[in-house]
Amino acid sequence: MPTGANSKKKYTYVWVSAIILIFGIFAVYEISKRLKDGTVVENDRMSIPNLGKEVGYVINEGKKRKVPAFSFRNQDSVLISQNDYLGKVYVVDFFFTTCPTICPIMTKNLVEIQNTFSDYDDFGVASFTINPRYDTPAVLREYALKNGVTDKDWNFLTGDRDSIYQLAQQGFYVPVTEDETAPGGFEHSGMFALIDKKGNIRSREDAFGNPLIYYRGTITEKQGVNSEGEPQQITMLKEDIKKLLLEK
Repeated sequence: MPTGANSKKKYTYVWVSAIILIFGIFAVYEISKRLKDGTVVENDRMSIPNLGKEVGYVINEGKKRKVPAFSFRNQDSVLISQNDYLGKVYVVDFFFTTCPTICPIMTKNLVEIQNTFSDYDDFGVASFTINPRYDTPAVLREYALKNGVTDKDWNFLTGDRDSIYQLAQQGFYVPVTEDETAPGGFEHSGMFALIDKKGNIRSREDAFGNPLIYYRGTITEKQGVNSEGEPQQITMLKEDIKKLLLEK
């Protein structure tokens, strides 16, 4: 029979476990609800633990979330739309060529991914500039050459500013804004979106079946973790790209 001290200790553990369980259930419920409402912020997306191995669908109001329609000029001044990517697995990011902080790392990671899947004709990348006033097709072409872009299906896209911002904010739910106080004059996300051959936004699921939604694009595989202790997700993204390439 337990002594009084041991008994007290035992019940303390029971109460602590119960509290953790309650808060865990509440947190999952809140995140799931906000995913449904489209109000999940970037930190929420990255805080769900115990990531699984499935490349699930991002569901919004009971439907698979697809890439919205878009039409912009690429680095060769060719008009590119979402239909040009049908039948291909591709990664989407939002960047600008004069970005002094995260964009060079994002591009480096995408070049690494490009090189990993160089033998696949059904893989591509769509990089949308958030500074189209400066990032003309000629500027984007020079940027692509400078950074070792060789994939014919990697399009650097520019066009109407409001249309690009609407695509980012309302189509992909990623933050994009002009901010003169931010480095380079723009505030934006360093996340990558993964799209399947049918135009669905896909991502790995957590242990509860909730989608991670986006992949960190600002930490390299070699770096491993950033200064805040967040792990790189490029390895995970490569794994998931390969899975989607094998889908019919």
